[in-house]
Amino acid sequence: MPKLKTHSGTKDRVRVTKNGVVRARKSHASHFLQKKSGARKRLMSGLLTMNQANSKKIKQNLGV
Repeated sequence: MPKLKTHSGTKDRVRVTKNGVVRARKSHASHFLQKKSGARKRLMSGLLTMNQANSKKIKQNLGV
Protein backbone atom coordinates (compact mmCIF):
# COMPACT_ATOMS: atom_id res chain seq x y z
CA MET A 1 0.00 0.00 0.00
CA PRO A 2 1.42 3.43 -0.89
CA LYS A 3 2.34 6.07 1.66
CA LEU A 4 -0.34 8.64 2.44
CA LYS A 5 0.37 12.29 1.69
CA THR A 6 0.31 14.81 4.50
CA HIS A 7 -2.61 17.25 4.23
CA SER A 8 -0.94 20.60 3.49
CA GLY A 9 -3.65 22.80 5.03
CA THR A 10 -3.58 20.87 8.29
CA LYS A 11 0.22 20.88 8.35
CA ASP A 12 0.27 24.69 8.22
CA ARG A 13 -2.42 25.26 10.88
CA VAL A 14 -1.78 22.59 13.51
CA ARG A 15 1.06 21.33 15.66
CA VAL A 16 1.34 18.00 17.50
CA THR A 17 3.29 18.08 20.75
CA LYS A 18 5.72 15.44 21.94
CA ASN A 19 2.97 13.83 24.05
CA GLY A 20 0.55 13.73 21.11
CA VAL A 21 -1.59 16.74 22.06
CA VAL A 22 -2.89 18.70 19.05
CA ARG A 23 -2.53 22.50 19.36
CA ALA A 24 -3.82 25.20 16.99
CA ARG A 25 -4.36 28.96 16.89
CA LYS A 26 -7.71 30.32 18.03
CA SER A 27 -10.06 31.72 15.41
CA HIS A 28 -11.10 35.36 14.72
CA ALA A 29 -7.75 36.81 15.85
CA SER A 30 -6.33 37.90 12.49
CA HIS A 31 -8.36 40.92 11.35
CA PHE A 32 -10.99 43.48 12.47
CA LEU A 33 -9.09 43.82 15.73
CA GLN A 34 -9.90 47.51 16.27
CA LYS A 35 -13.50 46.87 17.33
CA LYS A 36 -12.66 43.95 19.63
CA SER A 37 -11.93 44.67 23.28
CA GLY A 38 -8.51 44.04 24.76
CA ALA A 39 -9.85 41.28 26.99
CA ARG A 40 -11.37 39.53 23.97
CA LYS A 41 -8.10 39.81 22.03
CA ARG A 42 -6.12 38.39 24.96
CA LEU A 43 -8.48 35.42 25.09
CA MET A 44 -7.82 34.79 21.40
CA SER A 45 -4.05 34.78 21.87
CA GLY A 46 -2.19 31.61 22.65
CA LEU A 47 -2.95 28.11 21.43
CA LEU A 48 -6.08 25.99 21.63
CA THR A 49 -5.96 22.32 22.63
CA MET A 50 -8.11 20.23 20.30
CA ASN A 51 -10.61 17.77 21.73
CA GLN A 52 -10.14 14.03 21.28
CA ALA A 53 -12.57 13.63 18.37
CA ASN A 54 -10.94 16.39 16.30
CA SER A 55 -7.39 15.40 17.19
CA LYS A 56 -7.93 11.85 15.90
CA LYS A 57 -8.93 13.15 12.45
CA ILE A 58 -6.14 15.73 12.43
CA LYS A 59 -3.54 13.10 13.24
CA GLN A 60 -4.87 10.99 10.36
CA ASN A 61 -4.43 13.96 8.02
CA LEU A 62 -0.88 14.48 9.24
CA GLY A 63 0.02 10.80 9.11
CA VAL A 64 1.05 10.73 12.79
